[in-house]
Amino acid sequence: MDDAPIMIKDTPVEDRPRERLLQYGPGRLSNQELLAILLGSGTRQESVMSLSNRVLLHFDGLKLLNEATIEELKAIKGIGDAKGVLILAALELGKRLNQYRPQEKFFIRSPEDGADYVMEEMRQLKQEHFVALFLDTKNQVLHRQTIFIGSLNASIVHPREVFREAVRRSAASIICIHNHPSGDPAPSQEDIQVTRRLVEAGKMMGIELLDHIIIGDRRFVSLKEKGYV
Repeated sequence: MDDAPIMIKDTPVEDRPRERLLQYGPGRLSNQELLAILLGSGTRQESVMSLSNRVLLHFDGLKLLNEATIEELKAIKGIGDAKGVLILAALELGKRLNQYRPQEKFFIRSPEDGADYVMEEMRQLKQEHFVALFLDTKNQVLHRQTIFIGSLNASIVHPREVFREAVRRSAASIICIHNHPSGDPAPSQEDIQVTRRLVEAGKMMGIELLDHIIIGDRRFVSLKEKGYV
């Protein structure tokens, strides 16, 4: 029928990403082909491969697509509720897989270890999150807790909030981490001021602040390495 949407099975073999995935595996497929599989069909006017390519061009690749809303997706001709929901569900599943950590012992022996522990999740946050990692005497992570969300301010990030949980968890030491949504992990004066207050409080409590790590976009700064801890 002329009015029917163009399905993947109706296209030439070289334009059938499902068959290519079965034959070669998902790693051999392009972003366009993977997105075409999610979309399933095109429209009366264009193939699903053409539609998937147009979606990627609209968002200038995966980075902006990763942050797309349902409204932005539906603004593209050929994308309705059903296709938009499939894309968002796939993107969210990918994010959760990136953030997933098996329930196993995680030891932090360097600033890189601390940054790696939270990087994939925290580098994408749109607001500042201040997180504390509570460690035992072997530097194994006992617990992770978000202390507060919002712009870092010495009057808001009070040491008592951090060390109350450290005492509760019988932690031997802590590592504090927060992100810069700008992607630039360079420390501000507020970051340095907060760090110094936490260091002093830790000395009084007998619970050492091992580091304060600032997360940027795939970059980080250790305030211990900078000499502030």
